[in-house]
Amino acid sequence: MKRIFFVFVLAAGLTLGGAASAREALGTIQGTVVDSHGNPVADARVMIQTSDGQHPHATKTDADGHFVFERYSPGEYDLRASIYSVFTDWMKHVLVRVGKTTHVTLHLPAAVKQ
Repeated sequence: MKRIFFVFVLAAGLTLGGAASAREALGTIQGTVVDSHGNPVADARVMIQTSDGQHPHATKTDADGHFVFERYSPGEYDLRASIYSVFTDWMKHVLVRVGKTTHVTLHLPAAVKQ
């Protein structure tokens, strides 16, 4: 019985350790969308895709203009911020590194009214 318990605990530890290693093999992009005066833009749509245009995902900024994309494989990504599907800003070749957070700022025109 003790041997079975030991094997179970060992297997659980290896599984959890593997999950932690898998999380550490990914990276995060977080940033802010601001207007040309530096004011945060709430509810802007921010899209991420691989630099070859694959695997698009989108989120919206919070009240402070912040957004986050977590758990992305290392590599280069393109980001696009837009509001009202009219005003946009592209940031190309944003680098995601293993276990790191990349910080970016995207800019929209000050003419954006919220």
